[in-house]
Amino acid sequence: MSRSLPLAAALAGVLLVSGCASTGDLQPASAPVDPAGYALARSLAGAPLSDAAFPNRDWWRALGDPQLDALVDEALRGTPSLAAADARVRKAQAQAGLADAARKPTLGGSAQYAVAQLPEGLAGDEIGGQLMHNAVLMVNFDWPLDVWGGKRAEYEAALDQTHALQVEAQAARLALAANVARGYVALAQAFDALDVANREQARSERLLQLAKQRVDAGLDNRIALRNTETMIATAKAQGGAAQQQIDALRNALAALLGQGPDRGLAIARPQLLKAPAPALPSALPSELLGHRPDVVAARWRVEAAAQGIRTAKASFKPSIDLSGLVGLASTGFSDLFRSDSLLGFGGPAISLPIFDGGRLRNNLAARDADYDLAVADYDATAVQALHDVVDALQAIRSLDEQGASLQQAQAAASSALDLAQARYKAGLGTQLDVLAAQKPLLQIEQQAAGLRAQRYAAGIDLNRALGGGLEVASPNTTASN
Repeated sequence: MSRSLPLAAALAGVLLVSGCASTGDLQPASAPVDPAGYALARSLAGAPLSDAAFPNRDWWRALGDPQLDALVDEALRGTPSLAAADARVRKAQAQAGLADAARKPTLGGSAQYAVAQLPEGLAGDEIGGQLMHNAVLMVNFDWPLDVWGGKRAEYEAALDQTHALQVEAQAARLALAANVARGYVALAQAFDALDVANREQARSERLLQLAKQRVDAGLDNRIALRNTETMIATAKAQGGAAQQQIDALRNALAALLGQGPDRGLAIARPQLLKAPAPALPSALPSELLGHRPDVVAARWRVEAAAQGIRTAKASFKPSIDLSGLVGLASTGFSDLFRSDSLLGFGGPAISLPIFDGGRLRNNLAARDADYDLAVADYDATAVQALHDVVDALQAIRSLDEQGASLQQAQAAASSALDLAQARYKAGLGTQLDVLAAQKPLLQIEQQAAGLRAQRYAAGIDLNRALGGGLEVASPNTTASN
């Protein structure tokens, strides 16, 4: 009893002075915004809503081009960007394992044999100048008790960071699929532009033949001839630009596949079907934030920052460590296992900060700031997600309206061409009238090709904005807690 009193008094003194290190009024300054607070109803007014309108995981197959399906599948099988994302996930998992190991007991062993000789002038005649043999065999035990939950919070923070990187790896796959689809749509537009340029060149060359005949017959001057030559040169330049765009896009698609430039040469002309009609899920905006991988990853980082605050607060409190050492020591191996060779040491150890120059408070303040930064990033990502959906939807609406108007113009231009051809066959018109009627139709077809490509791209953007059909795990806890 008399021996335990000093120990108890020491423990009481340690607990009393623990109040010297205090968290004070340090706390985060922000909390994630409730998704229900974002106004969205008016912007989505009139949009087709459905309970099952989130895109499928393979949403690009709705474009109806088997070659595009094969290209996306090839890209997703493994490119350098995806390999890097997967490597980051594995590294985070290893770091989480290290954080988990830091809160568990450890047991180790060691063995040592040493020979020493001390000088007689220092150690005397008894042991000086003689070889001394020492053999030591030990087992070490250590267990840092996580009384305040700080080490567990650090482990959970590492897990949250792992979850964030796993979701970001999914986001990288979604971005890659969308980029391949967008590049493929641009390739289709480039081929359409090449067709229009070739047809315009053929039309202009026919005009040149007629212009030469009229000049030779004295029916016209050389101004019309030069104008026609200008149109031919312009059409050739447009065709060259379209071919250069085709080559560049094939090369870009090969890079997205993680292949060499020759892979792009094997990509045939796209055969896309009609762009699918847009549809929006009825559970906006709340469920959208759970489908978007970038938003979910940002939320996981908020949770990790919250656990970081718990870790910082736990460091203000006393830490308890259980340690022990059991072993054998003797002057030689022959005596190592005798009963009088046994040695041992162990017991609990308590330590706590008393004065640290403000290190703990500044560390907690930094963790609070990290949390506020994570919340700000989450809120900004959530806002951008909602705007991406609305931007894509508004683009689809506008492009569909423009497409309807362009169809009317195309019908009128086609009708005008039919009339010119009928008059020419009836002897009431000339080939010049027919060729002149072809020009606005070609211009409209070129506009239609660009509009069609924009409509495909807007559909791709909408699928990406809605999360691309990915199933990602969101945090279940409330970060503000």
